[in-house]
Amino acid sequence: MMGDCIFCKIIAKEVPAKIVLEDDDLIVFPDINPSADTHLLIVPKEHIGSIRDLESAHAGLLVKVYQTANGMVDEYNLKEGPYRVVVNGGKAQHIPHLHFHLLGGQWRKQV
Repeated sequence: MMGDCIFCKIIAKEVPAKIVLEDDDLIVFPDINPSADTHLLIVPKEHIGSIRDLESAHAGLLVKVYQTANGMVDEYNLKEGPYRVVVNGGKAQHIPHLHFHLLGGQWRKQV
């Protein structure tokens, strides 16, 4: 855990969040500033700073992220409409903890 990382604090239950799924590797919760009708964050529990910090050892974690996204697509009835999974990097990544946005329905703004 990184001391000042908001996602690490959510994972440690130091900051409240409406957790919709949690297992040993991932946590999923709604974005507090949604960019679409459905906007969930899929966050690895391991603190990985960004996509640039990924290593081959993370391959299984990445598969699990996308399997989780597929499960959320089904759970939130998104499969018939538009949806996307987005990961930001560089200046577009506002929180320095790797995370994936699942967006579905009507988009309100860019992620």
